Amino acid sequence: MLKNLFKFEFNNYWRNVDKNIFFGFFILFFLGLFFSFSSTSSLAGERLNKAYYFFFSKHLTFTILALFIMFIISAIETSLLKRIVIPLFIFFFVLLILVPIIGVEVKGAKRWLNLYFFRLQPIELLKPFFILANAKILTSDKLKNSQIKYLFSFLLLSSVIILLIDQPDLGQSILLIGSWVATVFVSGVSFLYIFSFFFIFVFLLGGVLFLLPEKFGYIINRLVTFLDPSKGDNFQSSKALDAIKQGGIKGQGMGEGILKDSVPEAHTDYIIAIISEEYGSVISILIICIFLYIAFRIIKNCILIDDDFLKLSLCGLASLLIFQTFIHIGVNTSLLPTTGMTLPFLSYGGSSLIGSAILAGVILNYTKIKLDIDG
Repeated sequence: MLKNLFKFEFNNYWRNVDKNIFFGFFILFFLGLFFSFSSTSSLAGERLNKAYYFFFSKHLTFTILALFIMFIISAIETSLLKRIVIPLFIFFFVLLILVPIIGVEVKGAKRWLNLYFFRLQPIELLKPFFILANAKILTSDKLKNSQIKYLFSFLLLSSVIILLIDQPDLGQSILLIGSWVATVFVSGVSFLYIFSFFFIFVFLLGGVLFLLPEKFGYIINRLVTFLDPSKGDNFQSSKALDAIKQGGIKGQGMGEGILKDSVPEAHTDYIIAIISEEYGSVISILIICIFLYIAFRIIKNCILIDDDFLKLSLCGLASLLIFQTFIHIGVNTSLLPTTGMTLPFLSYGGSSLIGSAILAGVILNYTKIKLDIDG
């Protein structure tokens, strides 16, 4: 009886899920495992005197956990997921508040909570729920005909950005601002509101830089270094760009790259450069095409969905996915200042993988609703 019930539920899930998006996410998780094996083995064995598969085994563990989370979120009732968006956002927001109080500082940045088994970066888990909470505000029936919903949305963004700047985390701040602008724009806001909020934010950011130069001067230093590399240390960016050039079209071969041994945390912040160096630009372009195809499928579903909340949520999540991907690529190719941005699904890191799984699970859940309606 139980076996038949499970079989029925699985068949129902498989019939309704968008298989194109599902396999897209699954392929990205698999590629992340493969490239983690390739990029971390020598680092663990030769430089850190650990077992050769130390990082890979951890990545494998988190990938299995991430896939489980993705399946659970994508399988639960959409109505239930919509109801728990705000409570989950509040929970992860509280964790973000705790970071400056009890967080762990690494290389001058306090972004993690020590959970004994691993270090959790709350912002990675908060990002998808920030988009969903923002969509809740913008589609609320109580604020449907009121422009004050954009003010509430901006205040929500500001509260998260203030905590991120304090860590400090410029990359995640830029990512959330970009995703917020895209979501608000899709909601039908006037350009006047967007420009007004933009100037307010720039004014506040300028004030912070002026009043607290010792804490936030690194932002100006990174911008200056980006515009004029001779005035700062651009070692990591230049090494990543050189690695991409050396990889060419076909790459140097598996394990033959040197970027992973010469740049700290290359398997997280510069994974696309490692891939290009060892496997060639063709593989990197293929990975970019997978991300773009997933985004295309999401937007295609948006057009067919009548629920404003689902439509706005999917647009925001697609923006979050694509912006993070191209910020990571932009940093690796020296088109953007260094931000320390991971590549979703592929970069090493438990928090990043779990955050990607949450995003994937919500997207799969919200895109299957169309198929449910169609029968």
